[in-house]
Amino acid sequence: MKTPVHMITGLTGAGKSTYAEALARDISGVRMSIDDWMANMFFMERSPTSDFDWFYERVQRCCAQMRATAEQVLEAGRPVVFDCGFTNAHEREIFYDWADGLGHGVCLHYLDVSPEIRWRRVERRNAERGPTFALEVTREMFDFMAGIWQAPTLREMAERNGQHVN
Repeated sequence: MKTPVHMITGLTGAGKSTYAEALARDISGVRMSIDDWMANMFFMERSPTSDFDWFYERVQRCCAQMRATAEQVLEAGRPVVFDCGFTNAHEREIFYDWADGLGHGVCLHYLDVSPEIRWRRVERRNAERGPTFALEVTREMFDFMAGIWQAPTLREMAERNGQHVN
């Protein structure tokens, strides 16, 4: 099998960025984080009235460019770790289809953490603004993402070499 593609999924505050950084180090892979790309390319343009559609369009553009860049990394024989949230089955399917089309297997890492722990982490990250900070997450944003979240199914986890991380 060709070099695997690693996809990290979970809700806001689950620890995806920290997990993805450690995984990339452990496997000598290249981490691609949607938060980093969005912060460097688009956050400075957003206005207080920027809505979900504004963010979603830009996330899709970033993800398309991340996949194009990842193809070069994979061709060089290095694993790729996507830290993109993958909020729903449709978003994950886009990446699955892409990886399948290139002949690369996928390893889905699902970080499943309670809402209480996730919110405490978000509050700490907002206050500390440490290395994984990309933008301040409000409680409204936190709750919105929980409302649109679709966890991977057992079948999806089995088909995509899933690792359930608590």
